[in-house]
Amino acid sequence: MNIFVTGASGWIGSAVTDELLANDYAVTGLARSDASAAALEAKGVTAQRGSLDDPASLAAAAKGADAVIHLAFNHDFDNYDAAGRTERAAVSAMLEALEGSDKAFLFASGAAGAAPGRTATEEDPSPFHGPDSMRGGSENLALSYADKGVRPVALRFPIVHGRAGDPGFVTYLAQVARTRGVSGYIGDGDNRWASADRPDVAHLVRLALEKAPAGFRAHPVAEEGIPTREIAAALGQRLDLPVRSIDPEDAPDHFGWMAMMFGLDLPTSSEITRKTLGWDPKGPTLMDDIKSGAYDV
Repeated sequence: MNIFVTGASGWIGSAVTDELLANDYAVTGLARSDASAAALEAKGVTAQRGSLDDPASLAAAAKGADAVIHLAFNHDFDNYDAAGRTERAAVSAMLEALEGSDKAFLFASGAAGAAPGRTATEEDPSPFHGPDSMRGGSENLALSYADKGVRPVALRFPIVHGRAGDPGFVTYLAQVARTRGVSGYIGDGDNRWASADRPDVAHLVRLALEKAPAGFRAHPVAEEGIPTREIAAALGQRLDLPVRSIDPEDAPDHFGWMAMMFGLDLPTSSEITRKTLGWDPKGPTLMDDIKSGAYDV
């Protein structure tokens, strides 16, 4: 099978690409630059130059593949609304190309907002609809194609951590801690983040490609909810910095764009995912990676 992967050279996408190649899949990867294309081709991936801003090329690549794994996203937190509209246009184009084909369309999503005040499960629908909502409301849009001859599967990623090279949220928190001279958390720090190790997540994505039914919401979650206070404490210990609470009113100044994310309570269960797909994560915990120096900056 030939799988079209957007974000194939990204943090999660590169691990997914390696997992697919190791299991005898052919991969066509979207590449925004010559450097990304060269890196993909060195792995044995067919590189297709393009971006999320070119829906027509995405549609053509999707139509020519046996399945699609859409992991790319424009992470422009200064213009997040525009990023959401771009996402919706890209998802719409690929879904329309796949309509009536019975091909799989796996796509990156999240559990934010699905279960306020409690642990989110795979049965909780996304509350976001329409192009001006979070990620352009792409989860509800994509899952609606389960009745249109497509096998859509939402990949609700938590914090995906790793032993080196993570460009994401925890690295940003470590950089803020270094800059500010203190490892901070917001308020009482009781709000929780779910997490999983990157290779475990890549394995889950392959299992979802092979086994997940149409309309399934997959939760690649190994740890349901780590209090942000504990994340800050681990970073402070590793970086030899004091740890303290940041008043919610001061959080935007202290954390910048990350203040909104770091203040969210996002506990997430993966019980249904594990039973449905036979997924058994075995990688290190987020605390293991922090303590091992993965987030030294």
